Amino acid sequence: MKLDNRIAELIAVGASITANCQPCLQYHVKKALESGANEQEIADAIEIGRMVRKGASSKMDKFAAGLNEVVPVGAGEAEEGCGCGS
Repeated sequence: MKLDNRIAELIAVGASITANCQPCLQYHVKKALESGANEQEIADAIEIGRMVRKGASSKMDKFAAGLNEVVPVGAGEAEEGCGCGS
């Protein structure tokens, strides 16, 4: 990987927020600090993760609101599922 550890950990902090993963966030904040990130950089990464999560959830809410009926299994890519266990 060509990114330095500090940048990689800041990206992981933002991704942890987007994924709603508390253990990931705790781990990556610690690793970011150990890699030389400061508190403001971590706060910025958290804010970027929040913005991405908010945008994605807003798009999904709009998409879901537009569905008038449940898409039958076997229609397009939905047949393989997303891996969420359903």
